Amino acid sequence: MSQNTEKLSYPKLFILGARPRTLPAAISPVLVGTAIATHRHFGGISYLRMFLCLIVAISLQVGVNYANDYSDGIKGTDDKRVGPIRLVGSKLVKPKYVKYAAFVSGIIAAAAGLALAFLTSFWFIPVGLICLVAGWGYTGGAKPYG
Repeated sequence: MSQNTEKLSYPKLFILGARPRTLPAAISPVLVGTAIATHRHFGGISYLRMFLCLIVAISLQVGVNYANDYSDGIKGTDDKRVGPIRLVGSKLVKPKYVKYAAFVSGIIAAAAGLALAFLTSFWFIPVGLICLVAGWGYTGGAKPYG
């Protein structure tokens, strides 16, 4: 553990653990999809739908990042990691708190996804469930695929 990370507060650690540099991977598809939908339907932009999509995408991305941190940390995969810090692997945060953060992110994504499904189409519900399971299964569970 470096001196730089020893002085960080829990909120700052969790911001680092969310891996903000990965967020463009979640935001870009929403912006492109919104632009295409706006162009095709000529009805103007639906800021509420775009906002809900952004919440779902960002929450899923952050949740997967926390789930990955948790799973790799308890398996010891990140013990000798080079690169950005990992909360569990570097023993900066107790594993259960990182696991809770992953679950809270998933709950936020599910709530925004349900609101979006009520506004648009209910087929988003099974898609969202698949996303949540896939996010956890990326590096967690008995047979991770990541």
